[in-house]
Amino acid sequence: MNIYVANISWKSTEEELKKLFETYGEVTSVKVIVDKFTQRSRGFGFVEMADDNAARTAINELNGKDFNGRNLVVNEARAKSDSQKG
Repeated sequence: MNIYVANISWKSTEEELKKLFETYGEVTSVKVIVDKFTQRSRGFGFVEMADDNAARTAINELNGKDFNGRNLVVNEARAKSDSQKG
């Protein structure tokens, strides 16, 4: 399952996010989105987990949780629609 994570502190790393989610199950990928000009975190990213049940547990447990001084917003990522691409 692909999970959308928002309100990530700019100082948080992909490795820290991976460790946070790994407490709930296997994490297959983590991507914090960065600004292409400043290379600074844009404050959101995506975590992919192998097991949907573990992912749902992580979403329920981590949504609203303080992480590096910010309360995370965590929910299932929605697929991009054709109007959002490109």
